[in-house]
Amino acid sequence: MNDGKPNWWSRPSTAPETPEAARIPSPPPTDGGDDGDGDFPLPAPQPQVEAAAASAEAETVVEAVVETGTTEIADAPRPAAPEQETVPAPAPAVLLTKGEPADAPVTPVTDAPVADAPQVAPEAVAQPAPQPLHAPDEYRTPPYGEPGPWAPAPPVQHPAASVPPQAQPQGHVPPVPPQQAAVPPVPPQQGGTAPWMQYDPWGGAVGGIGVAPAPVKKSRKGLALAGALVFALVTGVIGGGIGAYVERNGGLTTVELPQADGGDTDRAPESVAGIAAAALPGVVTLHVSGGGSSGTGTGFVLDTKGHILTNNHVVDAAESSGDITVTFSSGETARAKIVGKDTGYDLAVVQVTGVSGLKALPLGNSDNVRVGDPVVAIGAPFDLSNTVTSGIISAKERPITAGGEKGDGTDISYVDALQTDAPINPGNSGGPLLDSKGRVIGINSAIRAAGGSGDGDGGSAGQPGSIGLGFAIPINQGKRVAEELINTGKATHPVIGVSLDMQFNGDGARVGEKGKDGAASVTPGGPAAAAGLRPGDVITKVDGQRVHNGEELIVKIRAHRPGDKLRLTLTRDGKELTKTLTLGSSQGT
Repeated sequence: MNDGKPNWWSRPSTAPETPEAARIPSPPPTDGGDDGDGDFPLPAPQPQVEAAAASAEAETVVEAVVETGTTEIADAPRPAAPEQETVPAPAPAVLLTKGEPADAPVTPVTDAPVADAPQVAPEAVAQPAPQPLHAPDEYRTPPYGEPGPWAPAPPVQHPAASVPPQAQPQGHVPPVPPQQAAVPPVPPQQGGTAPWMQYDPWGGAVGGIGVAPAPVKKSRKGLALAGALVFALVTGVIGGGIGAYVERNGGLTTVELPQADGGDTDRAPESVAGIAAAALPGVVTLHVSGGGSSGTGTGFVLDTKGHILTNNHVVDAAESSGDITVTFSSGETARAKIVGKDTGYDLAVVQVTGVSGLKALPLGNSDNVRVGDPVVAIGAPFDLSNTVTSGIISAKERPITAGGEKGDGTDISYVDALQTDAPINPGNSGGPLLDSKGRVIGINSAIRAAGGSGDGDGGSAGQPGSIGLGFAIPINQGKRVAEELINTGKATHPVIGVSLDMQFNGDGARVGEKGKDGAASVTPGGPAAAAGLRPGDVITKVDGQRVHNGEELIVKIRAHRPGDKLRLTLTRDGKELTKTLTLGSSQGT
């Protein structure tokens, strides 16, 4: 080499130049730069060597150090190092012969035997023992032995981790790692060609021949599983977000829902809607204040003169100097005044003036009502005007009493009422109860409260709502009282002319022993005296209908007009008697 560094040549020390050797072409010098470190992978011939029996112990040691990053070694039988671990040479070697320049190209030796290789004479193979050609090199001395060109190859040391190759300048040769084991000799092939191998200090050894390790294929199963999990997570998050958005916003596009066209808005006159549409213009809401109290109720128009029928307890607060405001279903309002009222029937008539286009509701006949008939109630429960409810007649001739707040009994109302399950609440008082033809058959007046003992509604404080037990004054009784109130301002009550013992606990209504203020219990010359009734008689039936107490007897009597005849069944001294009398009349309050 042209930098003064020694080039090591392994060759026979006294080998004659044979014609076969002369046939090997001399490699041209390589341009390795000024430092002379150029690489020269040289192809080598592949001679077949047949050793003679006499020269079997001879060995040929051929070493070539080619500065290409790979140490080329011609494997031949060598003396084994004592007690030294050897590793197989991983790469094929090249052979350089005497007289060839160092820079000559070398042809690598393949593992397959070459058929056309020239035969070397047995006498040319035997060589004397090789001698060292140079002094020991301190830079190549392994830590466990002396250096020398005849020394076995250092053991192969593999790096702990694969180091990626780095770009090196042309001609650079990496240093040979220390602590390498000797390369075991490869015995010559019997009758064949000795394989030449290239030594690779970093390659793996398989069967004494250095073979580049196969790349380790990393399992992609774990990576694929991780990718699948990440994909599933991302998909779930995106799907959940889209689902939440759709749920909250109703979708990603504008929603248009199908809808029926306007169609016919008319309803059958007998339907609830038809009845309500015809009756609402004649129903009004009353707001009353006066005497330190106020209340809300309902009424309905009786005629075009502005007369409106309602309950007495609705307008009672405005009796002296109160204020009554009437609101029609159209929203129009008007002031009203009391025409007449009666506490015994719990009815009153008020009148509005200066209002045109009033629509009076037609009146029906309550005597023709049957249990189960459909009914519609209209009112302003809890000041919710124009409220329509429907139900049926659930009972007839229910004796109820209402009022009595004064304590003297003058304000107690006795009503032989129609019972309905149409919802009626405070504020419905005075409103109409209509039959299936839209005719008024009753005046809604009272409800039975859950857990309560009293009747009535409207302005009663603390009264709960409907439980399906509502009561209405029959329109036949209301019509007569309304006519009297409009015509005279007062209403007449039918009477029988007796004082009843209201403390009697037996079954029936008992005639008292004494009347009010010590007067006679049977009015002299009155209807009862004319019929032959006496103090202590117990009346058990009126026109064949059973009565259980004095209140029920009063209710049955007030359900008739003065002058009507009644058939009374009574018990006297354990005997049952029947008396007939004609009802008298008294002025109501």
